[in-house]
Amino acid sequence: MPPRGWAPCMSLKVAVNGYGTIGKRVADAVRLQKDMTLVGVAKTKPGFEARRAMEKGYPVFLAGDGKKADFDAAGIPTAGTLQELLRSVDVVVDCTPEKVGAANKALYEEAKVAAVWQGGEKASVADRSFSALANYTSCLGARKVRVVSCNTTGLSRAAAVLRERFGVEHWEATLVRRAADPGESKRGPINGILPTMTLPSHHGPDVRTIFPDLPIATSAVVVPTTLMHVHVNHVRLSHPPSSGSDVMAAFRTTPRFVMFRASDRMEGTPQVIEWARDLGRSRNDVMENVLWEEGLKLEGSDLYFFQAIHQESIVVPENIDVLRAMFQLETDPRRSIERTDQALGILRVGA
Repeated sequence: MPPRGWAPCMSLKVAVNGYGTIGKRVADAVRLQKDMTLVGVAKTKPGFEARRAMEKGYPVFLAGDGKKADFDAAGIPTAGTLQELLRSVDVVVDCTPEKVGAANKALYEEAKVAAVWQGGEKASVADRSFSALANYTSCLGARKVRVVSCNTTGLSRAAAVLRERFGVEHWEATLVRRAADPGESKRGPINGILPTMTLPSHHGPDVRTIFPDLPIATSAVVVPTTLMHVHVNHVRLSHPPSSGSDVMAAFRTTPRFVMFRASDRMEGTPQVIEWARDLGRSRNDVMENVLWEEGLKLEGSDLYFFQAIHQESIVVPENIDVLRAMFQLETDPRRSIERTDQALGILRVGA
């Protein structure tokens, strides 16, 4: 339940711990919500991202082994420590690197603050995993929630559509994963395709933290690109429609999906990113699942479709919706999704 003394009419006070690829996007998204206030962000080291936070007027706090002298030398004033930040907020969104978030759990518990983690952490870090289209209502009033990873978010959104409308008898997905984010220079491969030798991959079990009974099996390969992931899906439907157009309609009418037509000349992920640039999206973000009409086919009960997932941004709207669910700012998932999407400008335009 929300903290004692907190009321839905109050603006939710939010801290973001970690201001990197996900954290800076979540911080910007929180600032755009009328029912939330960004109190501050936490960083361990100064750099261009910390400087940009300062330029945006976000109070910067010291996290972990961060040293005030290092920030002072870089000309970035600090507002205090992470512990001090936690004392002034209702909830912290942990966007720190993988495994660091789990180590922070004791700190959040000591501060008696609600917490949200990202999908890089194991599901056991929180009481529940979250995907807005799938299990919003089950997270109402929760205090410790994990927003699942980019790939799991994409699969869970698609599952929310297919499972409800057509039923899923079996699902096999191959994930073609990007090797690194655009800003990373120390990861590879530079020239190669690397199979993930764990079979099935961890993504299927992670989807089942959202849909425990979903019969899904996943495998993955890593390829030398930074733009997006692509999922190759084969789903056997329990109650298939008469044509693939019915499946297309189901995706088209669901929030956070974009389906392109052949006439859009959207050949692959480079054009998707260019589309986001042309729309003026911040950081070229694509927070929707991206599908193609010609990349979806129904043969009897077997559905085949591709979807592309922008790993840097797809979980951002989920991080906003989970806050509304936890503090019951909105009990209806559709209304929360609509409010979030309006604020972030992801209203399925241009497709």
